[in-house]
Amino acid sequence: MQAAQAMEIRNPGPLKSVGTVQLIFAACAVIGVAVFALGLTQNPERAWFSYLHNHFYFMSLALGGIFFAAVQWATSAMWSAPVRRIAESFTAYLPIAILTFIGLYFGLSKIYIWTNHAVVHGDIVLEGKKGYLSVPFFMIRNLIALGLMYGLTRKLIGRSIQQDSDRNAAHTLKNRILSPAFLLVFAVGFTMMSFDQLMSLDPHWFSTMFGVYCFAGLFYSVLALTTVVTVLLRRQGALAGIVNDNHLHDLGKFMFAFTVFWAYIGFSQYMLIWYANMPEETPYFIHRLSGGWMKVSAFLLFGKFMVPFFFLLPREAKRNETRLLTVGIFMLIAQWIDMLWLTQPESVLGHEGPVIGVQEIGTMLGFLGLFGLTTLRFLTRHNVVAIGDPRLVESVTHHHQ
Repeated sequence: MQAAQAMEIRNPGPLKSVGTVQLIFAACAVIGVAVFALGLTQNPERAWFSYLHNHFYFMSLALGGIFFAAVQWATSAMWSAPVRRIAESFTAYLPIAILTFIGLYFGLSKIYIWTNHAVVHGDIVLEGKKGYLSVPFFMIRNLIALGLMYGLTRKLIGRSIQQDSDRNAAHTLKNRILSPAFLLVFAVGFTMMSFDQLMSLDPHWFSTMFGVYCFAGLFYSVLALTTVVTVLLRRQGALAGIVNDNHLHDLGKFMFAFTVFWAYIGFSQYMLIWYANMPEETPYFIHRLSGGWMKVSAFLLFGKFMVPFFFLLPREAKRNETRLLTVGIFMLIAQWIDMLWLTQPESVLGHEGPVIGVQEIGTMLGFLGLFGLTTLRFLTRHNVVAIGDPRLVESVTHHHQ
């Protein structure tokens, strides 16, 4: 312990020389806006479904970043101190996520059938839900949830950044106290948003496990993204002497564990609905196990679960930069396809099978550009490592033993 206290960690500072990457992300954002605008003139429903798909995907990554950080503070985790700031950087996208949700208001009638009064009238299920599924209430409760989570995020991340300059351990203690409050708000808020924004695409169907399924995908993907960015920054030299193979091993173990967790939740949801065989529940999965969607469902089983499972199973794989980088990128793509599987079958265009074209890829690039620009802006303004964290030295020295 004395040796750990005596050791000083080199402060890598903020990221530098990222102009080329910023230009690439800016170009992606411009392409996305152009593709979406063109889609609104040619096929508004397709454009808005693609918008919702990518809005929820990237919003989940931003919320996943603060969820990851809050869990580390709440549990006084030591291992994650060198990589926690990377997850924190994803939260810079949250203001954009709030704006993109507000933008969703203009496409509600193209996405959600419960906004059509002619469809609701005479439908006993939809009439029973119309008090909850109304546009004003939908917008208000989702904005309140996002606003509360963003406000708590500002507090938590603000203290983390301030600690870099004043090295006051009290910030860590305050974040440890506030993190459980955030996690409670997150649990309720994200579950509600999953029900509202995704499950209500088919308002006749419901699953009490749906929020947990969406959370499993959120943490699955944010662990992958944290690992990918960590490996890229380590190769660039920004994390030299701070992040070593043992930290990568820890990230790899979490990626492996939550691959299994996602599969467990997905199977549990499917199994319970299959076993009960209730007519109001089964059509959702019958639709996704027929036509072109059967191939996507098979990919989720064999690709999203089995590929990361077997590639990350050996101990050596979790300590291999190239393996982690490759599997992490694959997991991010798999989660994007899973989000397509949750949304597009409810559209007219994707009723018989998945459609991935210029509209879907272009819109994804637009959201990716915005997410990348905000994350880079955070990392170029603040240290890429939480250099003031009192557990940083212990984490680095412990993993060298």
